[in-house]
Amino acid sequence: MSISFNEQFDRHGAWRREFALRLKLLDDWLASHDLMDAAVQERLQRLEEQVRADKVTVAFVAEFSRGKSELINALFFAGYGRRIMPASAGRTTMCPTELGYDAALSPSLRLLPIETRLQPQGLAEWRSTPEKWAHTPLDMQDASQLAAAMEKVAEVRKVTKADAQALGFWHDDMPDENPLPDAQGLVEVPMWRHAVINIPHPLLKQGLVILDTPGLNAVGAEPELTVNLIPQAHAVVFILGADTGVTRSDLTIWREHLVVPSGSEARLVVLNKIDTLWNALNTPAQVQAQVERQRATSAEMLGLPVGQVIAVSAQKGLIAKINHDDALLKSSGLPVLEDVLGKGIMGQRQVILRAAVSAGIASLRSETARVINIRRRDLDDQMLELRSLRGKNAAVIGAMRSRIEQEQREFDQSTSKIHAVRAVHIKLLREVFQMLGGPAIKSEMAELTQMLQQRGLKLGVRKAYVQTFERLRAILERAGSAGIEIHAMLGATFRQLNAEYGFSLQPPGEPELARFTDDLARIEQGHMQYLGVTNALKLAQPEFAQRLVRALATRLRTVFESAANELEIWSKSATAQLDAQLRERRRSFARRIEAIDRIQHAANGLAERIEEIESQEQALADLESRLQELTGQLLAPPAADAAPPAVGSLQPA
Repeated sequence: MSISFNEQFDRHGAWRREFALRLKLLDDWLASHDLMDAAVQERLQRLEEQVRADKVTVAFVAEFSRGKSELINALFFAGYGRRIMPASAGRTTMCPTELGYDAALSPSLRLLPIETRLQPQGLAEWRSTPEKWAHTPLDMQDASQLAAAMEKVAEVRKVTKADAQALGFWHDDMPDENPLPDAQGLVEVPMWRHAVINIPHPLLKQGLVILDTPGLNAVGAEPELTVNLIPQAHAVVFILGADTGVTRSDLTIWREHLVVPSGSEARLVVLNKIDTLWNALNTPAQVQAQVERQRATSAEMLGLPVGQVIAVSAQKGLIAKINHDDALLKSSGLPVLEDVLGKGIMGQRQVILRAAVSAGIASLRSETARVINIRRRDLDDQMLELRSLRGKNAAVIGAMRSRIEQEQREFDQSTSKIHAVRAVHIKLLREVFQMLGGPAIKSEMAELTQMLQQRGLKLGVRKAYVQTFERLRAILERAGSAGIEIHAMLGATFRQLNAEYGFSLQPPGEPELARFTDDLARIEQGHMQYLGVTNALKLAQPEFAQRLVRALATRLRTVFESAANELEIWSKSATAQLDAQLRERRRSFARRIEAIDRIQHAANGLAERIEEIESQEQALADLESRLQELTGQLLAPPAADAAPPAVGSLQPA
């Protein structure tokens, strides 16, 4: 039996919850056995953050009147027994709307006034000023109140053409794209710039984020939406109307905001409203033939495999779910769409996350096994030392104690060299962090920023973008080269310390920053795509260009901060080895001297200590076995028979 998107997501959520519990168990076990050094702790925290904060964002994009909000209702909110998102005639989403769940906040609808577009701050900055948002509490026990509150995302207001132009909804040079003025010469614009809905819906609680976007005019007017939010979505569902096919505005949205040269499998096209083709004059076979022709034509125009174009009737699917009409639900095509979403979007997301988890667990095992191996080597050294004392007199045993004390003094002297190595390491790393810092990014963007903020057409803007991204890539390359130099320095120093003081230090592999270069390429591609003819006139406005620059700067900061974090974690893995081996070596000296003292004061002290070491060696073997067991449990997939029912049949929390 096929698994729907909702069932896949429920199963994914169950796996994440189980993973968190198993990770806590591992954390407690490592701490109780004194295996929690800085590197191990960093790995655990990173694994926890990866899984706990994992979000799956699905963006729904369409021109007006394609049934987008109705599709969201049918897929996610049928359990309420009514429409939640406004989808009736003349009532549709007018501003970008994010639906998600944050347990730290009460259920609410937050709305950012459209006037904030007149100010330079981007959406990311407005999120940190909650007092600027209109706030409406939501009653999760009252579906009518919930639906009524949601209608606010469809609110509009009438303004003069001059105000509409300042807000980005009127362009003298693009008359075909402008809204129609009324008798008084006023035009309708959205009341709100952005909406954030926080509700404890079962899927949203598990990390699903739904991004509902308005039509072409509103999409193009908000650069942060088109160059940040939509490109970062894990999947984009593009909705067409079966009654209209691919229109010119549909094609504009697709070409300028959605089409990607690679990774098109994350783009899914829904041919909605197939019920408009149902009529008594055609046989079911004739209707199906019409639908298939529409699918094939749409796929060809958008440059997609026909399998990525799914024909549905969102309205009939919603009605069928509410009325539990299985026959109508099948005819609506909604189960096919859910199956494709489940196997495609969720399947790919699970593969990516579990690959990251698998790599993290492998690193965690390696870090922890290193600590265990240090202890094992010290026990081996002690065992050899103690066995050499069998049958020896007090003078020999006393000489052994003096030799251990001398080794301890020499070891204590080595710490100054280790601190010197660490100082050089930190200095080099600080220089890399400066390369990746905000001021460096701002400096490299200065030329592009200046060009975009000039009035008039930006004829050289493409060249400026290319040169800016070349410089940004060069920063990452220099940071990567510096990381390789630090790696080489650590390798040489570790080898010297191993030879002089008997350490077993191994530098971690070279830091990998290639994926951040790939992130830059995707950002550049999104912006270059955005510089199409449709947006050329918008770019002539300094206010619009300023919002675009801020959106770019926000995205770039995220990439460079992530690269810096990657280097910091890599650095901690290296320095944690020094800390662990220094700590274990000090303990080893203390245990060796204690053993000699026991041998000197008790006839059976030597035999007892040898027996203790043998038991400790077995305990280390048991630790290794338990480590493999606990980390192996973290890799276990959720049980297939534990999947909860689809959300379409769930009631709101």
